[in-house]
Amino acid sequence: MLKILVVFIFSLIVSGCASFGKGIAEAVLEKTEAEDVRICEVRGESFLGIAHALDSSEGETKVLMVHGVGDHMPGYAAEFAEKLGQELDLTVQSRIKKNITLINPRNPEKKLGNLRISRLLNKDRTKELLFYELTWSEITKQEKALLEFDNSGEAAFRRTEINNLMKQFANDTGPDPIIYLGKSRKDILTAFTQSFCWMTHGDWRDLPDDGYHVCSSINEISPEQIRFDNYALVSHSLGSRIVIDGMQFISAMIAESGDLKKSRQVIDALKDQYIPIYMLSNQLPMLQLGRELPEFIGKKKEFCSPEGEYYSQRLLAKTSIIAFSDPNDLLSYTIPDGFEDKYLDSRLCIDVTNIIINVADIVDIFGLGKVANPLDAHIGYDTDDRVIGLIAKGIGNYKTSPLVKKRCKWTELVD
Repeated sequence: MLKILVVFIFSLIVSGCASFGKGIAEAVLEKTEAEDVRICEVRGESFLGIAHALDSSEGETKVLMVHGVGDHMPGYAAEFAEKLGQELDLTVQSRIKKNITLINPRNPEKKLGNLRISRLLNKDRTKELLFYELTWSEITKQEKALLEFDNSGEAAFRRTEINNLMKQFANDTGPDPIIYLGKSRKDILTAFTQSFCWMTHGDWRDLPDDGYHVCSSINEISPEQIRFDNYALVSHSLGSRIVIDGMQFISAMIAESGDLKKSRQVIDALKDQYIPIYMLSNQLPMLQLGRELPEFIGKKKEFCSPEGEYYSQRLLAKTSIIAFSDPNDLLSYTIPDGFEDKYLDSRLCIDVTNIIINVADIVDIFGLGKVANPLDAHIGYDTDDRVIGLIAKGIGNYKTSPLVKKRCKWTELVD
């Protein structure tokens, strides 16, 4: 719509209506700049954000980013990491970025993508955050090669320009959820578990600089590291399903280990961990369609309350899902009340906070109606200052960002 508006104004100018076209353009721009009507509504429990983890005297703070649909290149989260660092006063970065080429432990010939690690510090080097960026799209890219002819010039020239752009976007993003439900699902989850394993592998100096590496043995997962470090996960679109499935996949992998003593130590360390998951363009409701339910549902009190019958069998002490969704994002969904009890594993001890937020600009077209670019609404989360502020400093606590206090409305939900 914005392109159409620009073309319309340009046509007015070249047809001799320069002053009229200029007046309309200025009116639209002035109204857009003066009145930011984008909503930001937080519904659910308060949460602390990453800043509180940085203040911990024990261990390190580690954040893993998992992308969603579409082909990605290593470095896709660089802007997000830098903006997050600025919000957390981590203005010093390592000169190099470490890049681990992930491979399948059971099939070393098969690459599973890239894990890129950045080191962020404050000026006096007293606070440190390790940012892990998983790029797994190499797995699905091989299967999506089946659609290359449809993207080729031989097929594309028969479409109109706008329709061709839309078709290319559909071919890039649409197949990934379908592929994830097929044989590649295990490879994608293995890429996630490898990344999580490297997160528990020690500090910055313990990580390889580059090359092909496997972190697969139970002996390489440190219970002490898990116990003292602080972890957070950030996902986008399909990544929201990957991280939930991935945490269950990790538990199953550890349980199947031959080293019973070591696996017991790792499981016990995870049981005391609180892990927030910041889901950008959350898609959990849509990606639940057609899936079998987990073995344990509707038993949160039994697994998560210290007085619960199965408290000793929980997977984590608490998993906070902070789900961001833009109503104008056609691929994003708010998590409905009771969803976690009906559809998600009770052993993860999940609580949900929904954040309904406009990340795309909203424009009023000559009083005919308001419009927001749905593509911007899908990809704009990780550069929005309010989203960054919420992830960095949460809401409902003394560290909450002034921008979040000013621009976001919080409704606390209680039982």
